[in-house]
Amino acid sequence: MRRTTTLFIGVVATAALVLAACGDDDDGATIGTEDDPRTIEVDMEDIAFSPDQVEVQDGETVRFVFHNKGAIAHDAFIGDEEAQEEHEMEMREMDDMDDMGDDTGGHDEDEEGSITVMPGETGEITHTFHADDNVMIGCHEEGHYDAGMVMTIDVT
Repeated sequence: MRRTTTLFIGVVATAALVLAACGDDDDGATIGTEDDPRTIEVDMEDIAFSPDQVEVQDGETVRFVFHNKGAIAHDAFIGDEEAQEEHEMEMREMDDMDDMGDDTGGHDEDEEGSITVMPGETGEITHTFHADDNVMIGCHEEGHYDAGMVMTIDVT
């Protein structure tokens, strides 16, 4: 009986060590790097981002993958409130030019931190966040930003 008990304790202890080795040794949070960014999937539909709030870490690089599930184009622009307001004005100016026959539509392909995603399509923006960042992501298709199509980003 003693030998069986000792063997049982040995098996249980070994199993506990194996399970502990397979577990997470941190709190489950992994920080994205430039070489291996954390991916956050974002749905764009109607006049909303889902999720509409994310938390990132100081120094973390995040790749946002935007899926336009709506019936109209959506845009995503990373910047602080002042940059959002400036971008909103630029987009309205482009709308005015489009109305006059100059179809510039959407973002310049080289414009960092912004993307236009057509219905049914997917687009990406990668950004590295810093503790002093006070940024958000806004959609600047006509009326969307004013209606609250904004994703808040908490940098911790």
